[in-house]
Amino acid sequence: MAEKTIFSRIIDGEIPGSFVYQDEHCVAIRDINPAAPVHVLVIPRKPIPSIADLTPEDHALAGHLLMVVRKVAEQEGVAERGYRVVINAGDEGGQTVPHLHVHVLGGKQMHGHGTA
Repeated sequence: MAEKTIFSRIIDGEIPGSFVYQDEHCVAIRDINPAAPVHVLVIPRKPIPSIADLTPEDHALAGHLLMVVRKVAEQEGVAERGYRVVINAGDEGGQTVPHLHVHVLGGKQMHGHGTA
């Protein structure tokens, strides 16, 4: 069995996380190194390493993650002004934790194509 990621450990309650949303399919936690005033990670409970590892059976889960992104943006007060959604994939894509997660960033003007 592969070693659990930090996200799996947070989901399982082994280490603390600042949860802003939870349901049976995913959680949303505040990023510990925020790149914007609002920086929340939406993470599936299923330990999928990357967006590149999604399979056809994950179709509903992938859509659910995006609906949770929308809900989190509304909850965090950035939906009307705008926000950025980022999914990093692989080393060259900037992914640092091998567990699919969606960044929701807002609360300031975003420039360029980076995460801040």
